[in-house]
Amino acid sequence: MTNGTYELFIGDQTFSSWSLRGWLMFEKFAIPFRTRMVGLYDGTMAEDLRELAPARLVPVMRTPEGHVVFDTLAMAETLAERHPGSGMWPADPAARALARSMVAEMHSGFAALRNECPMQLLCRYRGFTVSPAVKADLARLGELWTLARTNHADDGPWLFGRYSLADVFHAPVAARIAGYDLQVAEDAAAYVAAHLADPAFRRWRAQGLKKRYDPVPYALDLERKPWPDPH
Repeated sequence: MTNGTYELFIGDQTFSSWSLRGWLMFEKFAIPFRTRMVGLYDGTMAEDLRELAPARLVPVMRTPEGHVVFDTLAMAETLAERHPGSGMWPADPAARALARSMVAEMHSGFAALRNECPMQLLCRYRGFTVSPAVKADLARLGELWTLARTNHADDGPWLFGRYSLADVFHAPVAARIAGYDLQVAEDAAAYVAAHLADPAFRRWRAQGLKKRYDPVPYALDLERKPWPDPH
């Protein structure tokens, strides 16, 4: 176990899906850290990250030794390496292989869902038009979630039973499904609800709601319903 406190540089909690991933890596696995906000929507991001070059996007972490690590996949592997007892990956080799594959695919794929449904934690839009490409992404998510949960999740609500880095990387897409009222199968909806009910996710969202925006990023001219209550 590595001692010391990390620094985590993040963007606006309501909209920065990548920052959510970075924050969950620390929060869910009890790794000591301090949060530093970056002006992602205030036009100060380049200046705020100047001391962390060559990093240019959030999130970024700085280790207790002062090493800068950027990109969520690099952060995940670095933390898992430095904290091997934290259980960030599943212990079973087959589950771990699938979890790593799912993390990698999430990191590089699902472009339609990302681009057409930017993460926003303010409300639940009704009447969003789902494109064929987004439907294909949702179908792929359902396939992977069912595979993981059917074969490896006997003892909990998460993809591999216990919460892992696979859940960290899939939390923002669960938020997208909720925020745009996207229709998924019953088992996938239950997995989304597990994220919405997670105390860490709820703390993240509550913190983000303290900030007001004018104009609101990614706002759509659609009916707005309250954010889904998982309870």
